[in-house]
Amino acid sequence: MNFLEKRIKKDGKVLSEHVLKVDSFLNHQIDPNLMLEIGKEFAERFANDGVTKIVTIESSGIAPAVMAGLFLKVPVVFARKRKSLTLNGDLLTASVHSFTKNETNEISISKKYVNKEDRVLIIDDFLANGQAALGLVEIVQQSGAKVKGIGIVIEKSFQPGAQLLTKQGIRVESIARIASLENGEVTFINEKVEELV
Repeated sequence: MNFLEKRIKKDGKVLSEHVLKVDSFLNHQIDPNLMLEIGKEFAERFANDGVTKIVTIESSGIAPAVMAGLFLKVPVVFARKRKSLTLNGDLLTASVHSFTKNETNEISISKKYVNKEDRVLIIDDFLANGQAALGLVEIVQQSGAKVKGIGIVIEKSFQPGAQLLTKQGIRVESIARIASLENGEVTFINEKVEELV
C-alpha cells in the first residue's frame, strides 16, 4: 500500500458506494506535506515526457498540480469554472459535468497561457466518470498543444473515466486506484489483485 492509500484508509470517509470524502487532507483542508509527496510522485512518473506546462481545474486540482510544477519546474495553469472580470478575450472553453455536484460548468483558460508549442500534463484530484479530464483534454487540444498524460490523485476504477481516456490513447497515471467503496470500505486495485493470488 502506498503513502496515499494509507492516508485514505486512515482519514477517508466512505459516504456511499460512489462517494469518498477526503476533505480533511485533499479538497477542503489541505495537507501540504502530503501534497509535496503527491507532486514528487507525479514529477517522477512524467520526468521523461518533456512537460512544459501543467493544466488543472479549480479548485481541488490546484494544490497537487502546483507541487508537481515545483518538481518539474514548469508553470501551472488552472481552468476556471466561473467567469472572471479579469479573464476576458481569447478563451479556450469546454463544458464539464460534475458527478459529485450534479452540475455542468463551462471551464475556461486564457489562450495566452497554453499554446501549440506546449507539452501538457493534466492533473486532477479525482477521476470517476472522466468528464473534468475530458474537458481539460479538449481545452489543451483547442490550443494546439500536446497532452503528454493525465495525473490523477485518486481514481475510482469502478467508474468509466480511466477507460474512456485510455481508449483515446491518453496515458493515465493514478496514485491511488480504488476498486470498490462497497460496505463502507475502501478497497484498492492492488488489494483486489492480492486477494486473487
